[in-house]
Amino acid sequence: MALWSEPKIFFCSLIFVTFCCSLSVSQMPIDCCLSTKNKRIDKKLVADYREQAKGCSLPAMILVTRRGRELCTPPNEPWLQEVMKHVDRLKKLCKKKNYQHTRCFGVKPE
Repeated sequence: MALWSEPKIFFCSLIFVTFCCSLSVSQMPIDCCLSTKNKRIDKKLVADYREQAKGCSLPAMILVTRRGRELCTPPNEPWLQEVMKHVDRLKKLCKKKNYQHTRCFGVKPE
């Protein structure tokens, strides 16, 4: 009897701890844009971009400036595609130049 009770207690404890950890992770806050501005951003100021997480209530594209500031824009703005293409070309250039080119200020290595 004693041989069976120890593994049962161990596995019950393990399941309980796993359950508690999954609850705490699911309640972690997500960094979301609370609003967006459809003001056109100069592509020369932008060093990176990313799509906002799916867990956020507002669809948005996050533009990261060369100084690290994050700007939230609506994802369907026509000018946004031009900015994204510019950033992709900039990243390619910077990678090729080992991030030493003067235009690579604020661009983080991938």
